[in-house]
Amino acid sequence: MSDNKERKAYLVLKDGRVFRGKPFGALGQSSGEVVFNTAMAGYQEILTDPSYDGQIVTMTYPLIGNVGVNSEDLESRMPSVRGFVVKEESHIPSSWRKEKSLGAYLKENNIVGIKGIDTRALTRHIRLHGTVPGIISSDSKDIEKLRVIASKLSGLDGKDCVRNVTCKQIYDWNGGLWTLNDGFSQNTNEAKYKVIAIDLGVKWNILRHLHNINCSVTVVPADTPGRNILAMDPDGVFLSNGPGDPSAVPYVTNTVKTLIGKKPIFGICLGHQILCLALGAKTYKLKFGHHGGNHPVKDLTSHKVEITSQNHNFAVDPHSLPKHMDITHLNLNDSTVEGVSSKTMPIFSVQYHPEASPGPSDASHMFGRFKSFMEKGAL
Repeated sequence: MSDNKERKAYLVLKDGRVFRGKPFGALGQSSGEVVFNTAMAGYQEILTDPSYDGQIVTMTYPLIGNVGVNSEDLESRMPSVRGFVVKEESHIPSSWRKEKSLGAYLKENNIVGIKGIDTRALTRHIRLHGTVPGIISSDSKDIEKLRVIASKLSGLDGKDCVRNVTCKQIYDWNGGLWTLNDGFSQNTNEAKYKVIAIDLGVKWNILRHLHNINCSVTVVPADTPGRNILAMDPDGVFLSNGPGDPSAVPYVTNTVKTLIGKKPIFGICLGHQILCLALGAKTYKLKFGHHGGNHPVKDLTSHKVEITSQNHNFAVDPHSLPKHMDITHLNLNDSTVEGVSSKTMPIFSVQYHPEASPGPSDASHMFGRFKSFMEKGAL
């Protein structure tokens, strides 16, 4: 059947709750952890954020797809989400940058979606009961059978999702920031700093920001040994964002242990969590995670508040941090740790996304801080 208007789709959660809607994007079945994102815009960047590997994303904003999709707003080569849930799909996307509709993009990339459900009710369910696995289906009307399948699903706890999204081989990054009139820039200044970025599922806008502070950026796979990174003699090491449980990638944690005290280190999101694990701290899973572009974070050193972009399901236990690590940022919604820094070494990390895409750019100055650490030279 070619006309999706005549078909039905279902979202069935592991706890048995069923949401009925219509197909959106590709037809078929797909399962994953169901989370919600509170961003009002930037759905294309969200879809292509590798940190969403293994997850079905629900957009809380009611109308999605109104500006279509273009080739410049991608944050990776392809979508990593397992499914996409919206209240209403915009059938008339309108933007001078539009190249195709959102529905067409999802279909091209085989992303199964559902529309027409009450996303407010789904979001409330997740907030009350926590993140839960689920399955989207547009090719089966047997709800009881889908309930049985959903009941056997497992979450991302203990799963290594990084191997699904990390690069397969080393590469150099050369692209700069995007501007309205000129598109993506090429920094013609000679690079002053050499940065090795460990790819745990890196977003391209992070690499653009590193390029923008006059860094030559070499991206390496997540399983690259620390001795190989040190042999490249970088001025700094960057630990990227990424999906899943930080405790499930001990090979990365062990690599970071060999780098601490030898090179300046900056971590974002999963990179923040892994840096803390390498320092001896512990992580735990949040009830429903932080996903969106409106999370207030307080900088405890400047006492300023920044509105930040976030995407993570785990957090660092503040009581487990070693004494030489200061908590520098706190989430004002739930007081979780949003940033740490060492008193004795040039290492620091933040839980949120200072590169945004999507989201506010209040915290982009963090890249300048990394630059200042590298300016001080070798340890």
